[in-house]
Amino acid sequence: MFKLLPLSVAAALALGLAACGSSSTTSKREEHHYALSKPAAEPAQSGVAPVVATAQPGNKGPADTAHTLYFDFDSYTVRPADRPVLESHARWMRSHPGQSLTLQGHTDARGGIEYNLALGQKRAESVRSSLQALGVNPARVEAVSYGKERLADTGSSEEAHQRNRRVEFEYR
Repeated sequence: MFKLLPLSVAAALALGLAACGSSSTTSKREEHHYALSKPAAEPAQSGVAPVVATAQPGNKGPADTAHTLYFDFDSYTVRPADRPVLESHARWMRSHPGQSLTLQGHTDARGGIEYNLALGQKRAESVRSSLQALGVNPARVEAVSYGKERLADTGSSEEAHQRNRRVEFEYR
């Protein structure tokens, strides 16, 4: 009887995981998204001008520094051009030990809900790892994902999609 218990637990877990899988109506685009397991080696060249963020007055955190980082399509790799922004936030965090930070990961509207939640989380975790490498205690930084639930731009152009692929810094 005891040998059957682990087998029945494993079978129940397998059935539960299968129920959480994508439905037969999953588009080929969504299937492509689930195949991603690591950051893209090179950002895709889309011909779209990069989005440049400016500091938001009244926010906690470093002044005159962007509080949003943007990402390429299907990528959670922090762009090399964003390193100065990360360094500024890391300096501020190190000099304000009582502050904590929430990194909010977002995606554009394309793709499935589960994929976009996972991608948003990977984006936030990527920024968190970068801050940790710059000397920020990871216990002070929370990474959360909103996926495609909080779009910054509801348009359907490539420029609108680019504005949605982001991580926002929210100081607490």
